[in-house]
Amino acid sequence: MVSPEFSLSQFSPMAKPRNRSFWCLSDSFLYCGGVFLAILLVCSFWSFFTPTLNFSSAITDPSSAVSCKESGFGVNLKSDPKDLTFYDDPELSYSIEKPVKNWDEKRKQWLNHHPSFAAGASERIVVVTGSQPKPCKNPIGDHLLLRSFKNKVDYCRIHGYDIFYNNLLLHPKMGSYWAKLPVVKAAMLTHPEAEWIWWVDSDALFTDMEFKLPLQRYKNHNLVVHGWPELIYDKKSWTSLNAGVFLIRNCQWSMDLIKTWSNMGPISKDYKKWGEIQRSTFKDKLFPESDDQTALIYLLYKHKEKYYDHIYLEGEFYFEGYWVEIFGRYENTTEMYLEIERGAAELRRRHAEKVSEQYGAFREEYLKSAGNGKGSWRRPLITHFTGCQPCNGDHNKMYDGESCWNGMVKALNFADNQVLRKYGFIHPDLLDSSTVSEVPFDYPADEGPCES
Repeated sequence: MVSPEFSLSQFSPMAKPRNRSFWCLSDSFLYCGGVFLAILLVCSFWSFFTPTLNFSSAITDPSSAVSCKESGFGVNLKSDPKDLTFYDDPELSYSIEKPVKNWDEKRKQWLNHHPSFAAGASERIVVVTGSQPKPCKNPIGDHLLLRSFKNKVDYCRIHGYDIFYNNLLLHPKMGSYWAKLPVVKAAMLTHPEAEWIWWVDSDALFTDMEFKLPLQRYKNHNLVVHGWPELIYDKKSWTSLNAGVFLIRNCQWSMDLIKTWSNMGPISKDYKKWGEIQRSTFKDKLFPESDDQTALIYLLYKHKEKYYDHIYLEGEFYFEGYWVEIFGRYENTTEMYLEIERGAAELRRRHAEKVSEQYGAFREEYLKSAGNGKGSWRRPLITHFTGCQPCNGDHNKMYDGESCWNGMVKALNFADNQVLRKYGFIHPDLLDSSTVSEVPFDYPADEGPCES
């Protein structure tokens, strides 16, 4: 279900370098130039012995020394060579209305000029999320959005992902659910070092802080969404996939998709017509306006030969899960995980947050019987509070507002416990965000605080 909340022309070629005249050559300048040239020769000599660029994923030797100029995960954040790249093209536009051409080659060229980013590039992810520019009307809305953002920051920190939070309309016409597409395009251009951009709605919460996306599963696809082919092609349902959470590859195919997808939105002169077409095609669509979710389903339905092989409809786990069928199971999930830990000392061991992924891998051995998705007692990767509208408070009338807010608090504390435990504390009550208890050594005992 879509969340109404902030949930092909030519491109000019790369600008050629211009000749520059130097009007002054002082002795000091010549001296500095000589020093610079010497350094350049040393660097060139050194580069002869360095490995050549591998644009695919690479495994680095953890014992290798990292230069003091490097930071993060061995990438050099203090160097941007003077070689011309797509950023120097005066025709480059971040606007959703202007297409980008030859993006794969431009991105590859950028990585060639920034080789420290090449290792691991194929698995690098930037999470993108956001909300509306103005304060929330719902009194609790801003608090819930803040905690929702913290939830995403926690997940990204644990897994080493970058995150960008946007609260502005990057195109004045592309509001509401369409606002995500201009942000995603801009993020692709801003992060050529990342293979994937992961859009996550503000009302979608990470509720398994250990789980990593199975990127190998998506190696032949460019877009991943939670969806079901039979609902698209047999039922023709506008809820056959959810566009509030999607993983999109940073490539030319995605640039072209975003252009086509956006042209069914408010920037199109045929916006009203697109709404009529969508509603006549998908009879269960609830409102007349063209929306991003139904637009994507329409492309899959009408142009299956063009899009289906490139889009992975993930239905094997909760890539995003409908909150109504999830939030009542948190306590049972907590108990099942505690039961595992009572018999697995390696999972109870205290450890630094930076090595959390190792413990997630340990836990997988004990989760084989848990299943995935609906009916599973495994933690859902993402719980999506579609229809709750935490900011404006105009929740779907089929829900009680209090159940929405309490459900979000419960989900946030369920996820927060997975983070807090590494800091030595825990929420004993999932509905009480303000109270924490210290976690005893070699936790869990037979009787202990509520842990997720």
